[in-house]
Amino acid sequence: MQTLRIAIIDDHQQVAMDLVDWATLPEGTFVRAFDVPFSSEDVMVAQLADFDVVVAMRERTHFGSSAIGRLPRLKMLATTGLRNAAIDLQACLGRGIVVTGARGAAQSLSSTAELAWSLILGLCKQIPSGQDAARSGHWQPTLAQGLHGKVLGLAGLGHVGSRMALLGQAFGMEVLAWSSNLKPERARAHGVEAVSRHELFQRSDVLSMHLGLGPATAGLVDDDLLRLMKPGAYFINTARAGLVQEQALMEALRERRIAGAGLDVFWQEPVPAGHALLQMDNVLITPHLGYVTRENLQVFYQGVLDNIRAWIDGRPVLALNPSS
Repeated sequence: MQTLRIAIIDDHQQVAMDLVDWATLPEGTFVRAFDVPFSSEDVMVAQLADFDVVVAMRERTHFGSSAIGRLPRLKMLATTGLRNAAIDLQACLGRGIVVTGARGAAQSLSSTAELAWSLILGLCKQIPSGQDAARSGHWQPTLAQGLHGKVLGLAGLGHVGSRMALLGQAFGMEVLAWSSNLKPERARAHGVEAVSRHELFQRSDVLSMHLGLGPATAGLVDDDLLRLMKPGAYFINTARAGLVQEQALMEALRERRIAGAGLDVFWQEPVPAGHALLQMDNVLITPHLGYVTRENLQVFYQGVLDNIRAWIDGRPVLALNPSS
């Protein structure tokens, strides 16, 4: 009988092998973790050609129809999360490849809100530049901003957005929210004022994105919306980069039409060396850390492991494609 071979990709922190007990898989199963992103589809195909199962971390690696067609041994794609726009589900369906998802930890949504607030505080309190100045002997180089009495705008008032509202209120901020399906009664229940999309961008001192990415929201934040923002306002995105038109945001930052941006998600990840964003002093960047906690990854990988064991045994799995 052929040995089952499992590849765990995008293990950037080199923790996947330790967070759950892969030894509970049938004896002889081979498991290998890859901690470095693949530089191209050709490299990925060459590395994964001999694996039956690939474990993907969220949407870090793209599995389009071309890559799927070049991995003839692949039988199962086990992703973390309950959706993965980087996987072509129809291509997998055509090849008979099972695609499964795994739920994260209950506190993972709070973690994303915490990261968004880290970006807000880092920008408003000038923490990165203040640290650099202090280390170089330059004392109090800039003025920080207070949050009390300012306006927090939330594009989306779902699980993460509602946590953002609660924290904004704790800082004494006025909180506004918009989404295409936001009902005024839901906003009132969270102590938030429901406004139009244009009003959200016009009135916010800090505007934070918490929408899902889909056909209706892709590229939603364009040059017109960004031009509505106050010159002293900050733009925060810990949701999806695809919500924002990249060049429009880059130009707003380069021309300093807004005070700055805090970004945890990017149009290409990892961000390429030399990218203009990395050179901007009005941008605070974190490398997509919103969901990356030990607790969340442990629950993710346990869900993946449970799916693989169920698949091996012929039991139901948490499937993402309709054939599974």
